[in-house]
Amino acid sequence: MSSTVALIIQLISGALGGNLAGGLLKKLSLGTALNSIVGILGGGLGGQILKALGVGFAGGGSADIGGIIGNILGGGVGGGVLLAIIGAIKNALSKK
Repeated sequence: MSSTVALIIQLISGALGGNLAGGLLKKLSLGTALNSIVGILGGGLGGQILKALGVGFAGGGSADIGGIIGNILGGGVGGGVLLAIIGAIKNALSKK
């Protein structure tokens, strides 16, 4: 799998992960559009961090099912985590 395809998978799964996290963590949700945008950024960053750490499935040289699932998981988790971080920062700043 080319790195472009892997990145696209990470970005899409990041958007899904961001929206899933926003749905589960209502207090941290930024709304559907911003959840998607933050999730896309988190998905791309999460995938690139895993690739830099040398985790075999991330960043994708492999077109097997393990590589695809790894990119989906890396992107989804990255999107959800970044949304949680940004949501928590937003809530902390709005309380002041």
